Amino acid sequence: MGLKERLDQDLKSAMREKAQLRLDTIRMLKSAIKYREIELMKPLDDAGILGVISTEMKRRRDSVEQYKAGNRQDLADKEAAEIAILQAYLPQQLGADELRAKVDAAVAAVGAQGMKDMGKVMKALLPEVQGRADGAVVSELVKAKLSGK
Repeated sequence: MGLKERLDQDLKSAMREKAQLRLDTIRMLKSAIKYREIELMKPLDDAGILGVISTEMKRRRDSVEQYKAGNRQDLADKEAAEIAILQAYLPQQLGADELRAKVDAAVAAVGAQGMKDMGKVMKALLPEVQGRADGAVVSELVKAKLSGK
């Protein structure tokens, strides 16, 4: 079953269970997916949907930080709950050791010598870890590896 079908089923079950936060989050996600499809003028596959989910999670994380800075813990908690709901649609996240191993393999495969090769390493690495690791974390690990730390 594809992600779209799973989202449709979860939307129906959230309606039946009257789980308002889950219902609102899934509706928001379906809307974001539809908006992205209109933007690209083609239906999204599962990889495209994973990209939309990752983008929405990043927005929620940024919102949590902003709400905490503004002393709005109630709104920060709501955003954190939405992150947890969205997280369920992503594949199993890579552990720190697995991610380091993939970074090392990508650096070796590209033959990167320093920071000037970071783009090449990221280009080779991101498709492999898409949806299974946060891009900012991947970027930090690549920077640390290429700078020799």
